[in-house]
Amino acid sequence: MGVILNRRGFEHAKDLVSKGKAVSDDRDAWSEHQPSAQQENDFIDAHGFAEYGKWHLGIDDEADEDTKRRYKFPYGDFEKVHRCAVLSAESRAGQYKHLDIERAAAHLHGMIEELAEGRPTHLDLATRQF
Repeated sequence: MGVILNRRGFEHAKDLVSKGKAVSDDRDAWSEHQPSAQQENDFIDAHGFAEYGKWHLGIDDEADEDTKRRYKFPYGDFEKVHRCAVLSAESRAGQYKHLDIERAAAHLHGMIEELAEGRPTHLDLATRQF
């Protein structure tokens, strides 16, 4: 099937943002804020691939489960959601026609903007399909 929306990752990201665990950083800051390969490996060693996967909006269901290759579209640094990562995921998902991932990233982007503006974030997705 290919790359699909990681619902667990999306739910985890929404929960983090709703708790204020988000960074409203500049669009191009992800290259500086993205965890290094060593930080990723250390996180996997400490928490496992299931927890690592929760920090990504996409899953390549054709890749082996216990590999980094399986997880696509990272959105944070293992502590907080980063606006720059969400914007990058939104853009790349749209470019590659991963529409569910693009919509999920757009939703997170909106939540982060609301948080930055001091408005309560919304979690009601009853009328939206992802």
